[in-house]
Amino acid sequence: MWNRLILILPVTAVVFSCTRPKLDSKDNLRNYYREDFKIGAALSADDIVQKTPLESKLISEEFNTLTAENVMKWEEIHPLPDVFEYDVPDELIKLAKINKQEVIGHTLVWHNQLPEWVVQDEQGNLVDSTTLFQHIENHINAVANRYSGDIKGWDVVNEAISDQGGYRNSKFYQISGKEFIFKAFEYAAKADPEAELYYNDYSMYRPEKCDDAIRLATEIRKRGLRIDGIGMQAHWQMNSPTIEQIETSILKIHKAGFQIHFTELDIDVLPYAYNIEGANLSDNFESNPKLNPYKEGLPDSLAEAQGKRYQEIFKLFYKHGDKIERVTFWGLDDGSSWKNDWPAKGRTNYPLLFDRDFKPKKAYEMIMSVKKEPT
Repeated sequence: MWNRLILILPVTAVVFSCTRPKLDSKDNLRNYYREDFKIGAALSADDIVQKTPLESKLISEEFNTLTAENVMKWEEIHPLPDVFEYDVPDELIKLAKINKQEVIGHTLVWHNQLPEWVVQDEQGNLVDSTTLFQHIENHINAVANRYSGDIKGWDVVNEAISDQGGYRNSKFYQISGKEFIFKAFEYAAKADPEAELYYNDYSMYRPEKCDDAIRLATEIRKRGLRIDGIGMQAHWQMNSPTIEQIETSILKIHKAGFQIHFTELDIDVLPYAYNIEGANLSDNFESNPKLNPYKEGLPDSLAEAQGKRYQEIFKLFYKHGDKIERVTFWGLDDGSSWKNDWPAKGRTNYPLLFDRDFKPKKAYEMIMSVKKEPT
């Protein structure tokens, strides 16, 4: 059971900054951390088509891996049994090739953003396991095979572990137990034999969830199937999780023999009064003014605090750069972040390194000076 975390921040007598950090023009994230780990961003459909020169410049200069935020999820890319929507994913592949970037495929099998026909028949009854496996195999064969050779790695299965321990009671699990997970890795390895394969989940700093993920990945290997890494989503708050909790998970996963990918990093700065963790899209609550206090801009004091939070996280990442393969931010800029609408819609949030004008924030400056700081 989680403890309810309520963070109330002052909303009066604040001063908003109009200044930007001054950085050397040759500095960028992908170069600064090139010897440590790759730096990535998740791009929306709008980001992929790059509506402004500033957006295009930011994508090309700062990152060496790109992930499709939504357009490769099942309901987007394969909405009907015989319908595939490849146009925008194809554009992502083209963009990455132009910029000499790697692409992470997200995600092949996930219980959310899933068309009903995958798990239910026309009468609304759950399909049997044979039918489910056929749907999964057809989907993975079509999507992973199309992009074979263009994808660095696939999030093969996403969020299959329950927050309460054990496996999530999704419709996938109700139909086949945990077997759908092993089938997905089997099909993915055949469809794209050169790509790395990952299991991806949130709240991985929690010992029980991390341990469950390691047990799952280990069982996948014991069955003679391939899995290369574990993705640790990082939808974190200003004071949670602790650096010690994150480090413990890094060490556990590395010791178990799996690559470590921080796949979905953002730092929520708004008051957090919901008894939830992670990134379950089914959770959504009504917002109110007390929980949306920075509609006109981020106060200097909070921008500084967020910068320090990012800096301590990147100090940890740098410390374990020999164990970490990739750090991906979940979004390009504050304006496009999903955290503006989750866990409550219509909020003005500031979770990323770049503001709504694609300009670097204090947090960017501070993580670009990590190696200059004592560890």
